[in-house]
Amino acid sequence: MLIENVTTAQSLLDWVKSKGYVTFEKTNWDLNIIGIRKKNGVPNKFDDRIFVVYRDDTATMRFRSWAATTDPGLYWMQNIMNKLGVACLVPGQYRAAYEYGKHKGEKEALVQVKKVKTYRDSNKDGTLNLDPSTISEGLYGINIHRAGVDSTNVDKWSAGCQVFAKDKDFTDFLSLCRKQILMTGFTTFTYTLLEEE
Repeated sequence: MLIENVTTAQSLLDWVKSKGYVTFEKTNWDLNIIGIRKKNGVPNKFDDRIFVVYRDDTATMRFRSWAATTDPGLYWMQNIMNKLGVACLVPGQYRAAYEYGKHKGEKEALVQVKKVKTYRDSNKDGTLNLDPSTISEGLYGINIHRAGVDSTNVDKWSAGCQVFAKDKDFTDFLSLCRKQILMTGFTTFTYTLLEEE
């Protein structure tokens, strides 16, 4: 499925379930946070999407979507911080892997609290090489946060994090996360990353 073909909450949840992953549909305000990576995306651009599907106070299914990147920015692809290479999150479902917190101790974010899997690319050629032989698993600070006010290039905003292009969009997203905590008491968040097919 392509990002532009995701037009309803149900079509997205069906896609998640087709991968054998869990969806959260029974409890109001229990968020399904889903990233979709563009298959032939443009390096250094916010051409992926992050979606949230949830039931509101009336149990009506709601569906939100924002521009984001699920890939590292060009700067970190060429200025590698980790000897293994720049990180790129492997598609999959990361159950209860995130909590509300601070990215680098500074800005509000969903922060990684359980291990995730990442590809590692170390050749600095400006093209992501998603080689399964490079996959590693750990606590890498692969957080979900925002870029600038209205960013067009990823640049230094992501060294593997899932990053919203616009500050306003991320503010909307965080308000839903806070609502989940308030209404359900659930303090962890599951993140599911899909790739266009």
